[in-house]
Amino acid sequence: MAGKEAMVRANRAKNDEFYTQLADIEAELRHYREQFRDKVVFCNCDDPFESFFFKYFAMNFNYLGLKKLITTCYAGSPIAGQQLSFLDLEYTPTIKSPKLVYKVEITEVPDANSDGAIDLSDVEYLLKNRRNVLTPLTGDGDFRSKECMELLAEADVVVTNPPFSLFREFVSQLVEHDKKFLILGNQNAITYSEIFKLIKENKLWLGYNNGGEKWFRVPDDYDHTTTTSRIKVEDGIRYLSFGNVNWFTNLDTTKRHDVITLYKRYDPKTYPHYDNYDAIEVSRYTDIPLDFDGAMGVPITWLDKYNPAQFEILGWTRGRDEFDARPTKRYTEARQLKPDGTESNGGKVNTGPTLLMRAKPKSGTCYKAKGVKGYLVQTYMRVIVRNKNPERPSE
Repeated sequence: MAGKEAMVRANRAKNDEFYTQLADIEAELRHYREQFRDKVVFCNCDDPFESFFFKYFAMNFNYLGLKKLITTCYAGSPIAGQQLSFLDLEYTPTIKSPKLVYKVEITEVPDANSDGAIDLSDVEYLLKNRRNVLTPLTGDGDFRSKECMELLAEADVVVTNPPFSLFREFVSQLVEHDKKFLILGNQNAITYSEIFKLIKENKLWLGYNNGGEKWFRVPDDYDHTTTTSRIKVEDGIRYLSFGNVNWFTNLDTTKRHDVITLYKRYDPKTYPHYDNYDAIEVSRYTDIPLDFDGAMGVPITWLDKYNPAQFEILGWTRGRDEFDARPTKRYTEARQLKPDGTESNGGKVNTGPTLLMRAKPKSGTCYKAKGVKGYLVQTYMRVIVRNKNPERPSE
């Protein structure tokens, strides 16, 4: 959970200096080649002197068949000019001086050194010798600035690692301007109402390489309390790893058309009904019954397997009156009963799905509430879904 702690701290502290590594970018973007052809790609949170997003698209400009690549960055990065080696440019910032902000616009990447291949040296030559390609911005490079908004209007696809603390606002801007995008974000963003609504409406979904260990470059003075196994220093550069970072996109993926093979059949003894939601509990998405046509609560990890042709998302179990699946009751005078026998206020019972037990569980926390005959056990948060094509009983 160390990665989760670090990411949460980044959100709270507005410390968004997490720089994506080239291996993670290559592993994801290899799935979208045809969707980039003849497109204007905008990396609007990516200093060309630092960003591997810029490096990837510049080096693969011709392979992807891009029409144009635009890159901008936000002022204030503490590691300016350290990833890419364009250090003899007139405008190149230094660590000791206030950072200047740039706009890079590339419409071609020729084989400048005539070695028969397009590589980083050709991109370096392009930036060093064609001054209209790299120009300073007049503002601070914020993705919300007038300059960047004008560039956004020109773009077809936005690809970047946006500030996690501004993720809601960043996605809202992209949706409002009807842009295609492929961006990284904390997996907890799924639990933001604004993001979940887009997932429910099939306006946003998850990419291919979600979760798993991803290493991000961070500033040398980045303050953290994570375990030593999550930290490494290579060639004097500090990296932190996280296991809770997802790709969010509205570019089509083959995986969202994959059908989950269902093999279990509904049995009320196996699939208990929630006490406060009109749905059954399915603790693992692989256990979804193939013949049940009602509402089901499945783990949030199911979203990584979501096929909109196979399932419909009705809502979630956050205890709120939103979306199509809402609590059927509210508990009053609730008390939380811990395994050691202590009691406390049980208001939390109204924040998630509950199962009613006749006897008090031998382990784990449970709840009592006014008018409830038995004990309430709260499960993890669930996504409420319905199978669009359940198996029908034979005649």
